[in-house]
Amino acid sequence: MPSTSSDRASENLPGGLKLLIAGGFGVGKTTLVGAVSEIAPLKTEATITEASVGVDDIALTGGKTTTTVALDFGRISIANEYVLFLFGMPGQERFWFMWDQLCIGALGVIVLVDTRRIEDSFEAVDYFERTGIPFLVAVNEFEGARFAYTSVEVREALQLRAEVPVVMCDARSRTSAVNVLIALVKHLQSTDFRPVRPAAPELAAHEGSYI
Repeated sequence: MPSTSSDRASENLPGGLKLLIAGGFGVGKTTLVGAVSEIAPLKTEATITEASVGVDDIALTGGKTTTTVALDFGRISIANEYVLFLFGMPGQERFWFMWDQLCIGALGVIVLVDTRRIEDSFEAVDYFERTGIPFLVAVNEFEGARFAYTSVEVREALQLRAEVPVVMCDARSRTSAVNVLIALVKHLQSTDFRPVRPAAPELAAHEGSYI
């Protein structure tokens, strides 16, 4: 049987994919990684202290008391075909200097959005548009949000290009989060993006594990 274009696209992806979870502070990145990871996720969280007053807006974060200061890490296998290595990126501006390093070897990105604070997602969208790493936008539909927005409205608000997928999800739900990952893998199959290869010896030693 001749191979289809979808089959050929799949062959262009390695078996291990390094994927990033990005977005603003308190949007649900750590929750999503924890919901899908087959291993106990690595979390680098610190307690929110008075030093964050006036810096981090916690009014809509549901009593959030900790924040990611480096990264979250988890792993999940999809359909016995891919192993996804998930890296949750820190959301606060003071930790953005880490983004360039976390992007090394990354094949794709989920930009997680809270429509109650959609402006917090602008920087992540702009950053990945500049780097060229394929991404999709996942709208985390929080309980208690006053308004529900359609994917079309979110696309317009973020001024996304036509090829960028927008999906709805619940970061707490394993099924919902897995569906977002599957949507990202399908999106990657339609691109010819090649990630930045690790340069430092300590990174290159682990290169084969995720790219």
